[in-house]
This record gives sequence, C-alpha cells and structure tokens, in this order.
Amino acid sequence: MSVVYDCSDPDARTDGLKAAAASVRSGRLVVLPTDTVYGIGADAFDSAAVRALLQAKHRGPDMPVGVLVGSWSTVDGLVLGVPQQARALIEAFWPGDLSIVLPHAPSLNWDLGTTRGTVMLRMPLHPVALELLREVGPMAVSSANVSGKPAAANAQEAKDQLGESVSVYLDGGPSGEPVPSTIVDLTGPAPVMLREGAVTAAAVSEVLGVELGPQE
Repeated sequence: MSVVYDCSDPDARTDGLKAAAASVRSGRLVVLPTDTVYGIGADAFDSAAVRALLQAKHRGPDMPVGVLVGSWSTVDGLVLGVPQQARALIEAFWPGDLSIVLPHAPSLNWDLGTTRGTVMLRMPLHPVALELLREVGPMAVSSANVSGKPAAANAQEAKDQLGESVSVYLDGGPSGEPVPSTIVDLTGPAPVMLREGAVTAAAVSEVLGVELGPQE
C-alpha cells in the first residue's frame, strides 16, 4: 500500500526519506518533489525498476528516462568524460533547471530506455530531492504523470495518476509553475538545445560563449 509523507513536518520528512530510500534500494518506485514538477523515480541501476517506472507512466523505452544526481562530482562516474562545456554549465546552473545530455560510461550496467549510448543528467534544486539522492545515489526520474496527462504539481496529483504503482510519495508542497527543465545536448560537435525550458537559450549561450538555437 502506498504511503504519503508530509515533508513539511520534520518527523514525517525523516520517516519519509528513510522509507523512500528503502523502497529505492529494494527496486520499488517513489514520487519526489523537484524544483520543476514532481518526479517518479527508481534506482538508475535497477533495470527492472526502470521498466516498472515506464510501465507506471504507460510509456515505452523509446522515450528514455533521465537521471538525477545529488552532487556535481557524481557525474564523473556516469559519463565517458565531462567536457569543459559541460563543466561550465554545471557550475553555472546546478543545482537547477538545466539537463545535460552526454555519452554515458560504457561500463555502466543500466537500461534507461533507447538512449543510443547517452544519458540526460540534472541536479535538482530541492532539499528533499537532494537529500534522497545523496542517500541512495543516482536515480532514474521522469515527471510523475501518466504519459499524455498533465505533469503533477503536487503529491496528490501524482497519486491520482500513479496510484499504487508507487510505494512512497514524498509531499514537499506545491512545485510552483510547472516549467520543464532546459535540455542541452553535448554529444555532438556543437551544443544543441533540445528543449528550452526554465533556463533560456540566451543564458546557456552566454555561459558557453556560442550562439545556441533550438533543435532544427
């Protein structure tokens, strides 16, 4: 049975984070607040849990799941290399609303969907999310909704859509405006903006020192 923890109460937050960490480690799904919208998450290295996440969202592996991390340094162990452009973006916008696509380390045993050897990484600016990520490590996280339906801006909206497929709901209050993260792809010869969200193309271009337009 799913349990909702009110993270505005210190005791409930402590209990909720402990329950969420145990759930992630045992291959179950959790819903967590982020700085954009609520996310549904699983252990990034547990392929069965990631498949369960996609199933809960009624989504196929053709739409791969991104990975949230709890610190800058975590990235080094997940990707083939961290180019200077990526480090510049991380220093400028993390924790925050920027996702970066990089070639993942070939030694990693994970299955996030049809990623073609890449991984989308972000460090969220939300204390509850960061505390959980620092406890359990990288998590595969997608918006907490059934595909085709609006993203959840609070824990109840997530529960209404995902129900008992999730074992723990961490209620961090309303997420604010449901603006998605900006996605920048650094896997090619030049940076490409796959989605302009909370961080503008102009802000990214200023950090990188190159003009950056939307994906053609």
